[in-house]
Amino acid sequence: MTHPLEPISAKEINTAVEIFRKTAYGTEAFFSSASLLEPPKHIVKSGAMAPRVVKLLGVDNIPDGGFVAEVNITSESASISRLPGDSQAPYSFAELGMAVMLTKQNEAWIAAIAKRGIPVSTEKDLKLIQIDPWPAGGFVHSKIPKGHRAVKCIAFLKEDETDNGYARPVHGLIAHIDLTDRQVVDIEDHGVVPMPKESGRFDSQNPVSARTDLTDIDIIQPNGPSFKVDGYKINWQGYEFRVGMHPVNGLVLSQITLQGRPILYRAALSDMVVPYGDQDPMHSWKHVLDASEYNMGQMVNSLKLGCDCLGEIYYFNIDQITWDGKVKTVENAICMHEEDYGIQWKHHDTESNKSEVRRSRRLVVSSIFTVGNYDYGFYWYLYLDGTIQMEVKLTGIVGVSAIGKEKENTGQSPHISAELSSPVHQHVFCFRLDWDLDGGKNALYENQIEVLPTNKNNPHGTQFRSVSRQLIDEDSAKRNNAPEVSRHWRVVNQNSLNALGKPVAYKLLPQASPNLFATPDSPVGRRAGFGRYHLWATPYADEELFASGPYTVMHGGQKGLPDITQGNRDISDCDLVVWHTVAVTHVPRPEDWPVMPVEYCGFHLIPTGFFDKNPTLDLPSSCKK
Repeated sequence: MTHPLEPISAKEINTAVEIFRKTAYGTEAFFSSASLLEPPKHIVKSGAMAPRVVKLLGVDNIPDGGFVAEVNITSESASISRLPGDSQAPYSFAELGMAVMLTKQNEAWIAAIAKRGIPVSTEKDLKLIQIDPWPAGGFVHSKIPKGHRAVKCIAFLKEDETDNGYARPVHGLIAHIDLTDRQVVDIEDHGVVPMPKESGRFDSQNPVSARTDLTDIDIIQPNGPSFKVDGYKINWQGYEFRVGMHPVNGLVLSQITLQGRPILYRAALSDMVVPYGDQDPMHSWKHVLDASEYNMGQMVNSLKLGCDCLGEIYYFNIDQITWDGKVKTVENAICMHEEDYGIQWKHHDTESNKSEVRRSRRLVVSSIFTVGNYDYGFYWYLYLDGTIQMEVKLTGIVGVSAIGKEKENTGQSPHISAELSSPVHQHVFCFRLDWDLDGGKNALYENQIEVLPTNKNNPHGTQFRSVSRQLIDEDSAKRNNAPEVSRHWRVVNQNSLNALGKPVAYKLLPQASPNLFATPDSPVGRRAGFGRYHLWATPYADEELFASGPYTVMHGGQKGLPDITQGNRDISDCDLVVWHTVAVTHVPRPEDWPVMPVEYCGFHLIPTGFFDKNPTLDLPSSCKK
């Protein structure tokens, strides 16, 4: 029997498409994604049978926001609905390809390219021009009718097919594409800026000079790994959980338990936004919702041993739909392995001159996604002491501007080379953590340090204490980080007590992180309202999965977290969902060019009274004699 949360298979995708084609009333279909429509939480937790339902998203020849098809594989039936023009299905690869084709066929665009001294007379010439389509929502061109789908196309010049085109941006030129009418509506030209000449190659075929003094590092486990795998279900050191892949949420961990005790029902990215801070008209409008507008999960990499993953690796394949309704299998889409992680605990007894030390290790579950010029690695770490960590690794290629004769604006676009600058920007991620701590209702508390006043009980002004308050409704749970007072949040099961008679808990330990800088009433602030706060909390609802709303292409920000929490629902003792926003503000530097070293952000979930004592006392000693 297939588990209700098992990722959809190639056979299920093919069956769903076949049923859809028999039911649909459009003459064509460009598919954006196929995903498992997860059954309601209470059904999965009860262990009851649930039908397998595949959710198909895409567009056809009907000029609206696209179709949503819920195809019941079990009953071989389909329910198809339409999306409005102000909240549309994600872009499909077919549409993005069409935007590239329309741009390169446009005479005004070709003339603007030729004006910059770029050859355009042959098909080979045009192939060397790289086109990047960007979402047009939020800053919609006046010639795009309301409700139409649109993108903005910018261009780069390559030396050959393997070149890094981002080294030579065609600055000042934007093509506005109406995808609904399938035409270029405007060529926006801000004037010629000389093309950069310096190469941006960084591939292994063109190394500057390869190091020769790095010796091999081999990670071996002679007896094999400690984990066990059954399909997409994993057991490791008392943990049990499932892995999956969602078109928007990307890598998903479900039904995480430890020593038979539930912790999280579902943990994954909900949405993200990359807003730019530069006033340059090539960048001022950019704020792509990488996850929901582009279907980031559809852009997962096929990982390679020794490159993306190192050690005794287990891989999971994922089946996905192509734009034309066929199936592609992404091999090695999810990577899992164990890592040594230094000492778990240690103490040296100075009286007896003896040491006790135990080594830590962690289980790593990861996937990497490429969205345009950026690459995002999402890494879930499970530790022996019950700690769970999410780490985002950001790499790839930064956005660029060619440096022209106009006045420099290095505060908004620092120089990264003699010919290029790169706009300041943010990467803002919102993670949805659906709690199931000890299998019951959960409450949310905020903890921080309070400095005590200087008085007769604190004569030297050295004393401080930890204070806690419960966040009882959605409004009170809209909170921000405060590292100056060591603020963190605890998820508590008030009906499950530990040996000390205290409720068991897990704490959410945030990293220092900025908020979204765009003002709340700006197009960016409305469309990515989740970035206003580092913490949100809601009572569980089946349909509330997306921090920026379920369908974000061309939308104005409706149905995101600001709307979801508008009713100020009670969360004092409920089926609790916590939404945590983390961000990186990227001020580019020369070291980020031509490819960016990894930058990190994330958070920890740490047991706090979940255990009665250190849960790793039973680790064996590994000291060598």
